[in-house]
Amino acid sequence: MADGVRGTQGYAEEADDLFVRYESFAFETVHERVMPFYPRPPAHVLDIGAGTGRDAGWFDKAGYGVTAVEPCDVMRVRAMKLHPSPRIKWLGDSLPDLNLLKDRAESFDLVQLSAVFMHLDADERQVAFPVLAGLVKPGGRLVLLVRHGPVPAGRCMFEVPVDEMLALGAASGLGCLHQVKSDSAGEANRRAGVTWMNYVFEKPL
Repeated sequence: MADGVRGTQGYAEEADDLFVRYESFAFETVHERVMPFYPRPPAHVLDIGAGTGRDAGWFDKAGYGVTAVEPCDVMRVRAMKLHPSPRIKWLGDSLPDLNLLKDRAESFDLVQLSAVFMHLDADERQVAFPVLAGLVKPGGRLVLLVRHGPVPAGRCMFEVPVDEMLALGAASGLGCLHQVKSDSAGEANRRAGVTWMNYVFEKPL
């Protein structure tokens, strides 16, 4: 069951705070480093680890087709109420395998994971990356925002080395178009030394 996913540890219990906090950050602030690499709407976007639905809602309003995957039932149900567009397709699925999504045999112009990949350990990342690559259309892009720094109490996170990410991309047949470090959007995280790596990979035509 999706709620048994290790990486979602603490999210259901902290949902009230997370919805206030995540929704307070503008999409453009969080994703400014990768937005220039987005395809134009009405491209089809897969938002994995959709959380409060902030990003899925933005993509929907911008004219994209959106499939949003969120493994935590509490978060997903609340996100669907907060961003109630009938055009957003919601799924309760989880990495590293994404079995429900794979069964749908879909592919996407843009696959995005924001604050997700660091919830997987090294073995899980080895499984997950080829799965993600397989969901990207030829010419499409895979975008990952990966957190680095102190792990909050009650959460399950791992360090994700840059060289590992580049190796995973190459092994999965994706070229890295962009990699850049950025500061955290939240003041408390900045003070704690939290930083982010932004990656954009592309699948050849």
